[in-house]
Amino acid sequence: MFLGIGVGIMYLVFYNQRTAFLEQCRLDGTPADQCSLTDKLLHDFSTVHLGWMLAVVAAFTLSNVFRALRWQMLLAPMGYRVRFDNALLTILLGYFANLGFPRMGEVVRAGSLARYERLPLEKVVGTLVMDRLMDVVCLALVIGLAFLLEGDTLLQFISQTRSGAAVDAPPLWQSPWVLIMLALFAAGALVAFFLRQKLMEVALVQKIMGMLQGFWDGLRSILQLKKPWLFLAYSVGIWLMFYLQCVFGLLSFPPTAQLGGSAALMIFVFGTLGFVIPSPGGMGTYHALCIAALALYGISGGDAFSYANIAFFAIQIFYNLIAGSLALLLLPVINKEKKVTE
Repeated sequence: MFLGIGVGIMYLVFYNQRTAFLEQCRLDGTPADQCSLTDKLLHDFSTVHLGWMLAVVAAFTLSNVFRALRWQMLLAPMGYRVRFDNALLTILLGYFANLGFPRMGEVVRAGSLARYERLPLEKVVGTLVMDRLMDVVCLALVIGLAFLLEGDTLLQFISQTRSGAAVDAPPLWQSPWVLIMLALFAAGALVAFFLRQKLMEVALVQKIMGMLQGFWDGLRSILQLKKPWLFLAYSVGIWLMFYLQCVFGLLSFPPTAQLGGSAALMIFVFGTLGFVIPSPGGMGTYHALCIAALALYGISGGDAFSYANIAFFAIQIFYNLIAGSLALLLLPVINKEKKVTE
């Protein structure tokens, strides 16, 4: 289903860009048989500066290294000293899984590390939730910084988006379905409260409570960090590398190479939001938002579409496919000795 959503959005983006490209060719007097968006896309791929593209790969790799080190820190307060190679490879494996199903990478990442390091899954998941919550905080800070530096551009996008939205839609809290769901939830909470002693005697409830306790232990790990400043440094490093990845990507493509650092920050925010939307690897959603951001800086639709594909294929397809496949092969090999020893 999610793959279908991603392909559908990708097709709509391509269709709209192809229509606009053909119209521009007509205005320029270019014959239709000599005007192909696919041919332009292939040509634009050939113009990419390989040096800057290698810098993109290096920045993304370093962000994963910082993320693996940060994950080790979250697990350490619970007494778990996980290997760096296992933490890094399971992160790469998670990105690989996201290409098939959105957010599946989080499940694969936590399950793989718990399996190879012999850790309680619920505690690993707790640290992973804290890891993602930190990312949400960093994203909010980046959006705030982008608003300070490029506020006029952001307000222009918001005003354009709201102008096309329905203004007569009732508030969500007035929906009868929402009120019914809230009433059912409240009734269930009251029943559980009055029957809590009997419920705690049920084996399934005891199992669930044990898992919740482990999950809570994972969340509390951030409060027990010995070097919180180092945790913050890793977090800043992750998002700085993400930003530099966008900067280097823009420099690698001639039509976008002239954009400055503040413009790159806004494009980075839009592209990141494209990955937040549940689509495999940001397929289609990243393209649509990236094109919208580049349009605000005068980049034509055809060039913006090419840049979005260059950035997407370089990391989400080629890098994650290769790195994820290697992780899938290497994890059993590097942990074989541990299994034999046990």
